[in-house]
Amino acid sequence: MSTDTGLSKSSRFLVTAASFVVVVAGMRAAESLLVPFLIAIFIAVICLPPLSLMQKKGIPTGLAILVVVAGIIVAGTIMTALIGTSVDDFVSDVPTYQENLKSKAKELLAWLESTGLDIPEKKVLDVFDPGAAMNLAAGLLTRVTSVFTNAFLILLTVIFILLEGATISRKINVISQKPDTSGSHFDKFIGDINRYMALKTVTSLATGVCISIWLMFLGLNYPLLWGTLAFLLNYVPNIGSIIAAVPAVLLALIQLGPAQSLVVLAGYFVVNTVFGSIIEPRIMGKGLGLSTLVVFLSLVFWGWVLGPVGMLLSVPLTMTVKIALDNNDDTRWIGTLLGPEPPAETVPAEESEKEELQRQ
Repeated sequence: MSTDTGLSKSSRFLVTAASFVVVVAGMRAAESLLVPFLIAIFIAVICLPPLSLMQKKGIPTGLAILVVVAGIIVAGTIMTALIGTSVDDFVSDVPTYQENLKSKAKELLAWLESTGLDIPEKKVLDVFDPGAAMNLAAGLLTRVTSVFTNAFLILLTVIFILLEGATISRKINVISQKPDTSGSHFDKFIGDINRYMALKTVTSLATGVCISIWLMFLGLNYPLLWGTLAFLLNYVPNIGSIIAAVPAVLLALIQLGPAQSLVVLAGYFVVNTVFGSIIEPRIMGKGLGLSTLVVFLSLVFWGWVLGPVGMLLSVPLTMTVKIALDNNDDTRWIGTLLGPEPPAETVPAEESEKEELQRQ
């Protein structure tokens, strides 16, 4: 079949760009429908490894799915019981925290003025509002918990995705002109996504548990809430840990004082360094990484398209795109551009030989 459309490269680029704009506009308009569906896919991908393990052990597919769904319900019920009340209490206390932070900022500015620095207080507080971080955290938590009002729809979608998961590979083989190649590419694509999401979930959960224990030990209010926020935002590497730490550190400044707020900050730094810089690269490897710029841009883009939930899913969504690009020979170069800096040994042999000749 001929694929020549008769269009020049510039025309094809314009058509592709226009199509991209139309798709993004449609996604933004359908946010209320798309977000629960994406959350269902996110949960289903995490559940596929234990489902496959049970199937390999000889457990019937129906029973295995029933066990997985029961696990989802139990986990959701526990999370709701642990943080549901904390979210409501924190949201109601946000105005008080904002006023306390503003008074702390005014005290700091007054002290700076006493040292001889002429600082316009009103302009500084208009540009840098210390209470905005509290408001952002409250809005993020409220939007995330409100999504789960569609819990039945999400759960039902997860069940159907899990039921289809066993047959989709065979369907790809049937419709493909090269079933062996297409099937292997698809299996590798799904396997890479499952591996990434499973390992990322384990490390994110460990991060959230460590943060909760640390804050509980220090006596900070809502430790489970901040641990949950750390768990969710740990899916956004580099930037997510910073965003998760800011409201907890500001609350520690109000509740416990400047010295203890530094201790809280130190705990976040240690936990995120251990899991983000030491453990994750060892168990996940660097091949599934994203550059810091791509992480930031994906956070902004998906947050704009899908709201706060899009921010939480930004890196998993971008990672899915990157894995899909890496598994295609024609688009692998785009996946390489999205990834981190490659090690020096990946420089092509021809370029190495040219450099060696130039040195001689």
